[in-house]
Amino acid sequence: MASDGFDKLYHEKPRRKRGIAQRVSIWFASLNPYRAQRRNYRRLWIPIFLILALWVGFKGFGVIFGNSQDRKVRKTRQWFKDRLIPGAVDDLPLDTPPRYFDLYEEQRNLPQHNLSLPYPEGATGRYVKFTSQINMLGWNNVFNELLMLNYLAYKSKRAYVFQDYVWKMDYFPWEEYMAWTVHARTPLPALIAGPTAGGPWPAGDPAPRSVHQDFWDIVCPPERVKVIWTHHVKKEFDLHWTPTSKFIFEKWNKVLLDDTAKCIEVIAPQRDIEDFGQVFDLWLWGSDRILPMWEELRDSPVSQLLATSPLIQRAVDRNMHLFKSEVTVHKDPFDQVFAVHVRRGDYEGACMNLAQWNSTFYSWNQLPYLPDRFTPPPGGIPGNNTKENIEFYFNRCLPNVDQIIKRINGARDDWEKEMFGVVVPGHFLNTLYILTNDKTSWMTDFKARLINEFGWKVVTSNDITFGNAQEKDVGMALDMEFARKAAIFLGNGWSSFTSNILHRRLVDKKIPISNRFF
Repeated sequence: MASDGFDKLYHEKPRRKRGIAQRVSIWFASLNPYRAQRRNYRRLWIPIFLILALWVGFKGFGVIFGNSQDRKVRKTRQWFKDRLIPGAVDDLPLDTPPRYFDLYEEQRNLPQHNLSLPYPEGATGRYVKFTSQINMLGWNNVFNELLMLNYLAYKSKRAYVFQDYVWKMDYFPWEEYMAWTVHARTPLPALIAGPTAGGPWPAGDPAPRSVHQDFWDIVCPPERVKVIWTHHVKKEFDLHWTPTSKFIFEKWNKVLLDDTAKCIEVIAPQRDIEDFGQVFDLWLWGSDRILPMWEELRDSPVSQLLATSPLIQRAVDRNMHLFKSEVTVHKDPFDQVFAVHVRRGDYEGACMNLAQWNSTFYSWNQLPYLPDRFTPPPGGIPGNNTKENIEFYFNRCLPNVDQIIKRINGARDDWEKEMFGVVVPGHFLNTLYILTNDKTSWMTDFKARLINEFGWKVVTSNDITFGNAQEKDVGMALDMEFARKAAIFLGNGWSSFTSNILHRRLVDKKIPISNRFF
């Protein structure tokens, strides 16, 4: 008995009194039918797995077909679409901005993107990149500068480094959140063809070909790059405000030609140092100081070889039927097309600003041998013009419907008199192409009057169909191509859009009377 008591005393652990928490835990466990049979927990795996699979499926569906504005989610969604939806990778859907996989691949494979090429290309070549060039503005504010910069690089015996067009998002054809990058970009060869976008120079011309900025990063690493600041050059040669384009061009040409550095990057200062730091700035393009460079630029290989991009040509071919008639079945229908650039909407504010500052026409629109010249009226002070002067501006900058129709019909008559000696009965020019983004009732009523009262066949930018998102992306350049090809073009003298159309028309040797302004 003593032994049993001893063993019990020293070999059995005394039981602890259960606490409230432990009792509650035991009670909950007693309610679980799987408590006694732990192996039965695995029966839950299948429903748990199914629930998780459904959740992932619904989340995936939301990613693929949802409308999230988050750029990372959109890129993930597009990755799925590329693999599930035919044509997605080819930029076919019009509701999604293009990614230009094909065009970027062609751009990477340009023959001049080769370090092994002999001087003046390849690893030992001479290059200039104008980081100073304007960005995030409308295409045509960018375009005219690119051509001049390309010609400057050509004359200084350097390869021009071309860059993607960076959109001002106000003009982007899709919602801003849909852009694949911040900011949205379009490869330059989508918009134009020719030396500026990497095309060849004339046979036998030793000039180095333009290269893309990605190749610049390879051939000109930072340690090889010499930086030139635009405001330093402008200050050294007194290039602000008064010098002509010819003088500015020659000074910059000497700087770039004489410098022995293989890689030069031209950079503009911050806006607080100089508001417009470009080599050829807004103040130059908006004054008659630009005109002395016209003939040289017009006759240069940059302008003579400037061409329509294959992408835009495909869109032209797609929409050619809109301009054809029974009369033009067997000839170029654009021989009988009159293109007119009708600015509406937000242009009222622009016209008021132009009027208040007594602004001249823009760029090549000022050429003295063109009809419909504009001379700013006297009176008023900068920033506060007279009421009469403002009205004078608006008659030319934002004419009303009656004024527009009168200008169209008058320009047609002038052209027919020049071409045939008389106004042709029934009129030779029968199709009117209206370059516009106006989709309001104003445009509907305007078209109705042209058709019903004056017998025009009317086509507008809104009638154009796009074969894919790439064509939609370059819609403004497509409009410009239609206007370039037309027999007559009537534009707005303060518009860079009009000026760049005029540039190509004059290179094409369109007669002055075929280039008109409101």
